[in-house]
Amino acid sequence: MFVAEKSTGHLIEVLDTPALFDPHKSRIKGSMHYGEEAQDPEFYDKAVLGFPSGEALPKCWTDPNYRLKK
Repeated sequence: MFVAEKSTGHLIEVLDTPALFDPHKSRIKGSMHYGEEAQDPEFYDKAVLGFPSGEALPKCWTDPNYRLKK
């Protein structure tokens, strides 16, 4: 699965999809695909990621209290 870095639009291949879906984890392990080769894996904050289409990640992936009414 790929997500994009919001500021640059560079694609990041998610290497730990369960962490992406877990709202209690704020970082994921991924490999940036920029240039000719995929870069070495590193950790990315979910706050700086979105979908390649420009949409934000769903609240249920980023906020553990998304069901609570404000």
